[in-house]
Amino acid sequence: MRPSKRQELLETANRIVHEEGAAALTLDAVARRSAVSKGGVLYHFPTKEALVAAMLDALDERFEAALAERATGTEPGRWLRAYVDATLDEEQYGAEVLAGLAAAIAANPRLLDPLRERAMGWQRSAVGDGVDEVTATIIRLAVDGLWFADLFNLAPPDTSLRDRVRQALHDMSVPLKGEAQ
Repeated sequence: MRPSKRQELLETANRIVHEEGAAALTLDAVARRSAVSKGGVLYHFPTKEALVAAMLDALDERFEAALAERATGTEPGRWLRAYVDATLDEEQYGAEVLAGLAAAIAANPRLLDPLRERAMGWQRSAVGDGVDEVTATIIRLAVDGLWFADLFNLAPPDTSLRDRVRQALHDMSVPLKGEAQ
């Protein structure tokens, strides 16, 4: 199925930020690179802030869908394991996420408020997953840290170590027999 014009414009905006930086993101630049009129862009995104907010919303929707797809079952730690996998399996979103975050921060730091809200929800889900709340928080923060290390190339572990860290996080998400839940 062919992406909608709105989706094409979002993809173009992500490419602009990724290739040229957040300062290069303008409605005119999106129109030019998409080969549509500025009015065509304005039809979907009346302001640059609306465009950036839509970039972040689209990424959030894709992540939430990936998380929901993996968080099946009822056993303790299932949500945490899904969070590990959804976060670390979605590497192809790395540049796109960075583009959206950079654009949001440059345009208006308040555009990150929905992401802050979502992160609070992830924390509530983590500590409510039947695993000790300290362990659950350590797992969530470790996953977030690994994601940022990958995203910003901040000494990310090689593939072998990354795989072992991922397995350790999975192992940590399984409560020990008799552990208070």
